[in-house]
Amino acid sequence: MTLTAAPAVAAPTGTLPATITLPSGFQPEGIAIGDKPFAYFGSRVDGDIYRADLRTGAGSVLSEGPGTASLGLKIHNNRLYVAGGAGGDARVIDLRTGRVLKSYQLRPAGPDTFINDVVITRGAAWFTDSRGLVLFKVPLDTRGAVTEVPLTGDIELQPGVINANGISATPDGRGLLIVQSGTGFLFRVTPSGVTSRVDLGDTLLTNGDGLWLRGRTLYVVQNRLNRIAEIKLNRSGTAGVLRGLTTDPSFDVPTTIAEYGKRFYLPNARFTTTPTPETTYDAVSVPIP
Repeated sequence: MTLTAAPAVAAPTGTLPATITLPSGFQPEGIAIGDKPFAYFGSRVDGDIYRADLRTGAGSVLSEGPGTASLGLKIHNNRLYVAGGAGGDARVIDLRTGRVLKSYQLRPAGPDTFINDVVITRGAAWFTDSRGLVLFKVPLDTRGAVTEVPLTGDIELQPGVINANGISATPDGRGLLIVQSGTGFLFRVTPSGVTSRVDLGDTLLTNGDGLWLRGRTLYVVQNRLNRIAEIKLNRSGTAGVLRGLTTDPSFDVPTTIAEYGKRFYLPNARFTTTPTPETTYDAVSVPIP
């Protein structure tokens, strides 16, 4: 299995807005940015996908949701891959039209299901389920069948908490990395699902959420801690060292992360704020360390 790295993006001209205002009551979770200056956000309320212009901050709903959440997002070939949370589904959306090209029911909808995040490989999209020890391999060719890959090895299911959350590639592209939010452990996963805990010394990635890989550096959003951990990995992703922590006054429980023009963009999920239809939401940007 060979995985694709984060896409290279051209540096923008001029100054981009540091904050992107999202619709009131939107409850954002995931973010994806391709090679154009547009960011896509998913709503935990109803699954709407909102597209914002990073140059102006203006935006609108690109694709109406199915009434259940849209969480982790990734872009590949003008298609947006969407993790469906407790809805148990994954969707593939055409970024040119907003039309749903394909929907997969990965698990039954309900409280025992939480399809949380996604990463793109050369041949598939891999989805995590934070309620079970399993990954779902969805072929990029939408005519293919979904493969359920049980997680074995070092990882242990922690009842009542978020388990496998963010997902990324290893630097050498031969495996996957997943963070277990409840324990703060980072795991390397083989294509067959065998997990081994990544040696990070005494570092725990508690509340680990979205992952972003740049070369051999893995950036881990620690949502309720309001920070990004910077981990320098070896090529195989079996060991790493904490190199730094990024915090910012604008962080209000950021969840996921994407890159454009030498800056990281993160949606503020505001988990510590009781949501209402009038609650304000935004996404903020910080320089890449």
